[in-house]
Amino acid sequence: MSRHTASALLALAYLATIAGANWAITRFGVIPVGFGYEAPAGVWFVSAALVLRDAVQYRSGKVAALLVMAAGVALSVAVASPALALASGAAFACSELTDFAVFTWLAPRWARAVLAGGMAGLVIDSVVFLSLAFGSLEFLPGQIIGKTYGVVAASAVIAWRRRRRPEPA
Repeated sequence: MSRHTASALLALAYLATIAGANWAITRFGVIPVGFGYEAPAGVWFVSAALVLRDAVQYRSGKVAALLVMAAGVALSVAVASPALALASGAAFACSELTDFAVFTWLAPRWARAVLAGGMAGLVIDSVVFLSLAFGSLEFLPGQIIGKTYGVVAASAVIAWRRRRRPEPA
C-alpha cells in the first residue's frame, strides 16, 4: 500500500470515529464503562479519534493533521443532534488541539507521545463535552475511564510494534 493511500485511509478512519461517536451517543445514550461508572456511548470512539489523529500527523505531517482536524470539527457539528452539536464541536476542537500540541512536543518518542497526548486530550474532551452537553461533570470519571482504555491499548501496541520492528527513517 502506498504512503498516500495509507494516509488517506487513516484520515477517513479518523473522520469515521467522529460520526461514530455522535451515532453512539444518539443510539445508546449512557453505557457502563467499568468500575461502577457510566459515560455517554461515544466514549469508545473518542479514544480512537485521538490515536488516529496522531497517526495522521505521524504519516502526513502537521499541516495535514490540522486540515483533517478542521474537517473533523465541521463533521462533528454537522452530524450531531442540535442539542449536542456545540458541545461535540467545541470538545472535539479543544481536545484535538491539546492532543496535537502534546503529541508534537513528544513526537520522536511515538508511543509516549500517543499516550501523553491522548490522556491530555481525553480529559479536555470530557470536561468540555460534559459541561456543554449536560451542564454537569457527573459522567467525568466514566468518560476518563472509557477513553483511557483505548489510548492505553493503542500506546501499548505501538510500543510493542516499535520494539519489534522500528519504522524506517
